[in-house]
Amino acid sequence: MTSRSRSLRRGAVAALAVTLAVATTAGIAGARSASAAPELPPVTPEELVASVLDAEPVALAGTVAVDNRLGLPAIPGAPEGALTDGASTARVWSDGTGRGRLALPRPDGERTYVRDGAVTWAYDSGDRTATRIPAKPGGESTDAQGADPQARAREIVASLRDSSVVTVDGTTEVAGRPAYTLVLAPRPGERTVLREVRAAVDAETRMPLELSVLGAGPEPVLRAGFDDVTVGPQDPALFTFTPPPGATVQDAPAREPRPDGRPGDRERPRTVGDGWDAVAVGSVPSGEGTERVDPAAVGAPVSGPWGSGHAITTAAGSAILTDDGRFAAGAVGTDVLGAALAR
Repeated sequence: MTSRSRSLRRGAVAALAVTLAVATTAGIAGARSASAAPELPPVTPEELVASVLDAEPVALAGTVAVDNRLGLPAIPGAPEGALTDGASTARVWSDGTGRGRLALPRPDGERTYVRDGAVTWAYDSGDRTATRIPAKPGGESTDAQGADPQARAREIVASLRDSSVVTVDGTTEVAGRPAYTLVLAPRPGERTVLREVRAAVDAETRMPLELSVLGAGPEPVLRAGFDDVTVGPQDPALFTFTPPPGATVQDAPAREPRPDGRPGDRERPRTVGDGWDAVAVGSVPSGEGTERVDPAAVGAPVSGPWGSGHAITTAAGSAILTDDGRFAAGAVGTDVLGAALAR
């Protein structure tokens, strides 16, 4: 067995954990909503979904709280606190036109992402490193962590609605704002391990204020949303970034060309299936000069027609790292992942 088969880059394992978290929770954000049930005009599930998808992004500032109970194993090399179970918070700002700011407090400082519309800056106050991340062709930022949470939430609703039973479960209040409770549950025949996704949809702006992901148990495996939020114009200075004096400035690694010669991520994952059963399948990046970790440290041995590897199982889904350098992750069991790898 080669060294690549026995071990994977520490960064790649951490990246896979992020992929699993995104695939099994739809990358969403949640908070502790109040129990108030304000009186709002009746709305049908179809009308509410349509209004979420048609809503214009709004300028805002707020504190997002996340309660993570995914049950992910400890991932060597993963960002501290990013994937571990427990509560965390972040501050977010958006100008409603594609520019945004995200601040993630950490024990040794703060990780800040600033997207000015053409470039995303990632600044780590702990090691005073500023990384410049260029936009994709067409102006879209490549930075997933700094993505617009409003746009991401709409993507979730759009991707799940056709494979879901959609209902409106009354009203609620989040961060002092009245909201409708939108519920998406997998249709019979979906192979997901999740039970439902619940979204508190702002009655005025139609942006999701809070989302909760429920698995087999009674409590959400992930709840994320606003503890406080202010809707309205923001200071334009929030969406510009100048590296502090003495900071190390670097550019994000160039993306490898695709086999056809066009720019793009050669190792970008592909999606097998759709809706609740969607599985991300790709190749783990390889490289020299980085610390390696035995995949057995993060998963249990598995094998099938697709080959052999190690599986990570959580309360909201699973992932497989193969011995030949591939991965699959989704809100499904390992049998579905194996079938996706074999395709």
